[in-house]
Parts: sequence; structure tokens; C-alpha cells
Amino acid sequence: MPSHRYADVYSRVDVPLAERDWPTRRLTTAPLWVPVDLRDGNQALAEPMDPSRKRRFFELMVAMGYKEIEVGYPSASQTDYDFVRLIAETDIAPDDVTIVVFTPARRDLIDRTVASIRGITNPVVIHMYTATAPTWRSMVLGYEPDDLKQLILSGGRDVLEFAGDLPNVRFEFSPEVFNLTEPDYVLDICDAMTGLWDATPARPVILNLPATVEVATPNVYADQIEYMHKNLSRRDSVILSIHPHNDRGTGIACAELAVLAGAERVEGCIFGNGERTGNVDIATLALNMHAQGIDPMIDFSDIDEIRRTVEHCNRIEVHPRHPYVGDLVHTAFSGTHQDAIRKGFAEHRARAATEGRPERELEWRVPYLPIDPADIGRDYDAVIRVNSQSGKGGIAYLLETEYGVELPRRLQIDFARHVQQHTDTTGGEVTAAELWDSFRSLYLHRPAPTDPVVLVGYDTSETVGQTRTRVSLRIDGTEQTSTRTDIGPVEALTAALDAHGIRIDVLSLHQTSVGAGNDSDALTLLEYRTEDTIGWSAGQERSVLAASMAAVIAAANTIKRAPALASIH
Repeated sequence: MPSHRYADVYSRVDVPLAERDWPTRRLTTAPLWVPVDLRDGNQALAEPMDPSRKRRFFELMVAMGYKEIEVGYPSASQTDYDFVRLIAETDIAPDDVTIVVFTPARRDLIDRTVASIRGITNPVVIHMYTATAPTWRSMVLGYEPDDLKQLILSGGRDVLEFAGDLPNVRFEFSPEVFNLTEPDYVLDICDAMTGLWDATPARPVILNLPATVEVATPNVYADQIEYMHKNLSRRDSVILSIHPHNDRGTGIACAELAVLAGAERVEGCIFGNGERTGNVDIATLALNMHAQGIDPMIDFSDIDEIRRTVEHCNRIEVHPRHPYVGDLVHTAFSGTHQDAIRKGFAEHRARAATEGRPERELEWRVPYLPIDPADIGRDYDAVIRVNSQSGKGGIAYLLETEYGVELPRRLQIDFARHVQQHTDTTGGEVTAAELWDSFRSLYLHRPAPTDPVVLVGYDTSETVGQTRTRVSLRIDGTEQTSTRTDIGPVEALTAALDAHGIRIDVLSLHQTSVGAGNDSDALTLLEYRTEDTIGWSAGQERSVLAASMAAVIAAANTIKRAPALASIH
């Protein structure tokens, strides 16, 4: 490895503190969380969010309790501009939510940014940024230090000119790549900006200090933040903010130590989306505090619904091992771990009975589980039961190795319940063939003329730029045909079923196959929600689309015949 090509951080920037206080401090309260998914996270997506996804994500953040949200970069994108205008012209933002908009230090772009927020009655923050580190100054921007300072101050004056008279507007400045900028230079610029914007305790300025590219161990960033915390000239009129990235995989630690060092506000993304390796994950940060007995001030009580929304909006799946939210984080495949967890639950329940208190009120002591899964809406009984099957190869392992079928984790949990009932009754092991037969019986409905719901046919056509999908169904013996425009066949089918009283909300579609090579069939695994249940169905056909349609029809027949079988609860 050519490691000699790289300089350590101490060779690239002065690390200012010789004496530090942050190692002696403890986290006691949550900082102000500011999700930047709609701007920083969005710009890192291969396919940026469309308006409906942006709105759904925004409404999720509001429902979770975030009080300050960066909603876009209105001067860089018409979609972002239009979304800010949507906030101005509707009531989707509650009165107590602060709206943040992002702009470079360019007069024309600042002008357009201010135009986007006109009419918003919520508190608003105009967030101006400029890169200040030496390499960015010389190589990217082509400015000497004094010239760059004047450019930043000029942008600050433009912000004042266009928005200084708006009573609900405050200002934020980010010296981008703060962590590689000379400490005295960045301090001088930040003091100049708070002076220009006349920061006061009543109208504080946010100074946001990004680790735009993570280059050092977390203690270095903490030293840099504490230096600013101790030396800013208007500290009582400044909200000190941080914005760590995760290039070294230590963004969480950087943020936690920076809060110890004096930061009061943290910008990041829910589950850590962002450029390269992502922004700091403010969900993990908040739940780390929860696990230390500190109220994170954000509601994660239905973390799976949060995950589904984030995955839908970002079009990126959350890793099964992602802290707190991953499908595997409360799962132990080791028999010794399973034994410790079972004993921990037994002790917890016995202690609740002895003290006459609800289990949810007791101190949490269960080994291997940092928090009670029920805190975030998880059912730990199901997880433990699934694990009890994994000791001799695992249900998922057998289906994958023998049939090539890969089950998503949540379907593994659902299926394992049925397998557990079978093994409890027979007392024996389950072979791969028996597992596959059981799976097909539970989820893989083969169409028959006597079914209550039959898919007679479907086709898609396009005329004058408009897609039309026709679906023919036979429901309880009566044939019905409907046509939908500008939606795909699966959406058209669920809409047709909904029109006849069979409501299926598709939560996820997972594509796998049965067998290998040219003779394999497509297998669609569908997670769906009705008015009062969540369930799974499957469809096996030669094509992915046909399998997906079959999975929807299988769900419809399950609901029509025996609604109770559709529930996982």
C-alpha cells in the first residue's frame, strides 16, 4: 500500500488546543437536530427525489418531531425552488418548525433564494456557505485568503440587503471544509460574519462548522470545535453547529465528541445518507443518547415505518446491520447469545411481576440488546423465536442453498412462526423440501377458476405520451374491467381491487428466483398492509411482472378467504 503518498492531519492543519475540557464532560441533553436529507442527502442520490417523495420525507420529519429542517437548495434546482414555494403556499409546515434554505455566496443565487422564501410565516434560516480550506481556496476557487474573506463578506452583505428586513429570518454561515482550514483564519471570518450580521442573543447567528471530508480521529475535530467555542467573539449570540461526514467511518463519534466540546446543533441525515460515505447519521446519534438515558426529543417509536419511508424516498435500502434500524440488529445467531437473551427476558419479566410494575417501566438489563426493541416498535419475541430455528442451518439458509430463494428478513420472521408451530407439534427437524412445501402452501397461491379473485388479463399501451393500463378481474364470479393512466400494472391492479373493496397497500416488493439458469422462475415476495393487518404473499411466474401481479392476486385471495391469515400480529 503506497501510504507514503498521504500526510497526516497534523501536517495539513494546525490543531489548536493544548489544554482541553471536553474529555471531562458528559452528554446530558440532546442538541438541536437538523435533518439535511432534503438538501445534502438529496444531492447525493443517483435519482434525486421528486416532489411527492420530498413532501413525504418532510412530513415524516415533522411527525418525528424535528423542529428545524433544511428543505433544499432553491437557487440550484427548480424542484427545490418549487418545494420551498409549496411550504410558503400551504400549511404543511407547522408554525413551530424552522425552515432552512441553502445558498452559495453569490449575489444572483442569494436573490433567488430569498425570493423562494417570501410569504413563509415560519421562522426561516438562510444558510450561506463558502469553502475556506487552503486546497479549496487555491485549486478550486482561485482566491488568496484576504480575497476569499471579502467574497464571503460580500455575500453576507447581499443576504442582509435582500433579507435583513424580514423579521422571521435568521442567518447561518458554513465555512465549508472547516476541519482543514487554519484555525485563526476561520475564526476571523466567523467573527467578521457575526459582526456583519449583528448577532445578538435575541437574533443569534448559526455558525456551522463542517467536517466536509473526514480526515482525522474524532478527538481532533473535538479540539477544533472547542477552540471555536472558547474563542468566538460573540459566543452568547452564536448557535454553534456541526456537520460531520463519515469518510473514515467515525462520523458518529466526531459528532458526540463535538457536542462535548461545545456544539449545540447537529446537521445530518436520518440513517446517514449523503455524498461518498454519507453524512453523520442523526438517527443513530439520537438513539445512542436514548440508550444512555437521555431523551433524544425525537420519536422513533415506529422505526420500521421510518425506515420504509426513508428507503422509498432515497431509493436506497438500509443495511441489515445498520445500528438500531437494521433487520438483524436484534438478532443473535449464536446459541450462547440466544441463551443469554432468553434468560435476560425471563429475569426482566420476573422482576416486573415481583415489583408489580409494567415491564416497559423497568430498568433495561437484557444482555446483548442495548435498548428494549419495543421502544422502537420491534417485537422481540418474534426475533427470539426465529433465532431458535437458526441454530441448525437456519430457515433462510436452507431455502437459499436448496432452491435459490432469498427471503427478506421480515418475511423470515413471519415464516419462522409457522415453522416453529410445526416443529413444536412434530418434535423433529424440518428438511429443505418440507420448508419449501410449507412456504408455497402459506404464501404462493396458484390461480384457480374457483378463486374469489381471478386476474383475467391486463395490458399496457401508450398514446400521446400517456400510459394506459387496462386490468380485467373476475371477483366473486363477476368480470370487471378498469383502465388507469400514468401508473404501472401493479399500481393499476391494486387500484382496481381497491375500487371493489379489497384494499392492499404495497409496502415492499422483493424480487428473487426459484432455481438457477435459464430454467429459473421469477419469484416476487410482497409485503402488504390492509386496514388492520400486515401480511406477505408471493407470486411465481416466468417474468418479474407476471410474478408481481400474481403476488397481488394471492394477497387479495388471502384477504377475501381468511383475513386472519393475512396478519402477522
